[in-house]
Amino acid sequence: MQQERPRRSNRERSQETREKLIEAARRLFVEKTYAETGTPEIVRAAGLTRGALYHHFEDKQALFRAVAEQEAADVAAEIELHGTTEDPLEALIEGGDAFLEAMGRSGRTRLLLLDGPAVLGRAAMDEIYDRHGNRTLRDGLAEATQAGTIRQVPLEPLTSLLAAAFDRAALAIEAGADADAYRLGLSALIRGLAAGEGKNVS
Repeated sequence: MQQERPRRSNRERSQETREKLIEAARRLFVEKTYAETGTPEIVRAAGLTRGALYHHFEDKQALFRAVAEQEAADVAAEIELHGTTEDPLEALIEGGDAFLEAMGRSGRTRLLLLDGPAVLGRAAMDEIYDRHGNRTLRDGLAEATQAGTIRQVPLEPLTSLLAAAFDRAALAIEAGADADAYRLGLSALIRGLAAGEGKNVS
């Protein structure tokens, strides 16, 4: 006798619909760009209706925001997954390497670093980054500072400046630059923060 599958709740069905829309939108935004992708294509690719799309998202821009949020969350998760060292300074370097590896997923650099600011605005993307990748960087810097591993530098500006360096490296690598050279450069940048006598910044 065939066992009957448990019935999914409305919440589970709603979440599955949302995930399908985000997945289809991401694929099309990467293949065709945001500007060249229409909502009819997205719902067709997801196997859903326009009504389903507008039940979950106000418009295409809101759907793009959900895609960007998911991409940023995935990057942060991959950074946290790759942490293997107890040394706070080395953890920052590992985190930088993990960030560049995570940004290597097809289309991710363009979605987050080029299309994101163009579609949503710089301030909105900064909010997304602060919830995800910048949060992991800020936490790592705070831990290294508290451990006395790196010099005392105001945390928010330091996070912003290092995040910009990581983003620039991701864009350069996406454009064909030597990834190992950028990893070495970022490692040297982080090691330059190492605490030592007379190195505190007021």
